[in-house]
Amino acid sequence: MDFVERAKIRMEHWITHNDHHQEEYEMLAEQLEEAGKKESAHFLREMIELSSRSNVCLKKALRGLEHSR
Repeated sequence: MDFVERAKIRMEHWITHNDHHQEEYEMLAEQLEEAGKKESAHFLREMIELSSRSNVCLKKALRGLEHSR
């Protein structure tokens, strides 16, 4: 397996991993809101948005690898 194939596998793993964490973060944000910790929930949701944007970049990088062949 060459370097590019390994890079694709790593990026695919990171995307899936990030998606899983985002689900956990959202559940925690909901729980924080229910506990009256709205400010903490707000910042957690801000982090969720940043994580989502990082996945967009990973997906673009992955597409770039797929189109470079």
